[in-house]
Amino acid sequence: MPLPFLTADRAFDAADDVALPYDDRDRWRRPYRPGPWRVGAAALLLLLASFVLFAAVIIAATATPASAAAVFAVALAVVAGALRLLRMGVWVSARGLRQVAFVTTRTTAWEQLVSVRTVQQPVRWLGLPRTVQGQALVLARRGRSAESLPPLLTSHNADFLGRDQLAFDRAADAVEAWAAEYRRD
Repeated sequence: MPLPFLTADRAFDAADDVALPYDDRDRWRRPYRPGPWRVGAAALLLLLASFVLFAAVIIAATATPASAAAVFAVALAVVAGALRLLRMGVWVSARGLRQVAFVTTRTTAWEQLVSVRTVQQPVRWLGLPRTVQGQALVLARRGRSAESLPPLLTSHNADFLGRDQLAFDRAADAVEAWAAEYRRD
């Protein structure tokens, strides 16, 4: 019995021209993977949330429902924080560039951008006040000074610290390519 789905010489379907899900340029996507520090911190938060949820179940069985609800709310807040931590970063689509921080989200349309470029400058180490020499992807918007905006990506943030330097370069090049494709001068 031949298995055509396992062979390399099978005939391609006529529906081969259908756009794949990642070809949808209108969907927001992150042009890089989350880094090990970000994923590790989120995993630890989710582990903490599991212990808090277990404590909420024990409190619900032994104490008042109000105290169990309060502990359950704390667990939900920790889970929401872990998910938001994983969502942080730079996202791109045909509509513009979106920078997602822990509490805020800032979206910039491609028409408002003047330039997106990589510069060598002091950058924050894991977002802490300590600065080290590194690379940053910065954007310049029409009508705003470049110094007033924080960098989009840095080589020492939670997505690129502990990874090869090429990971930052590929991500910066991908964002710059999106900007070059959609920005109108």
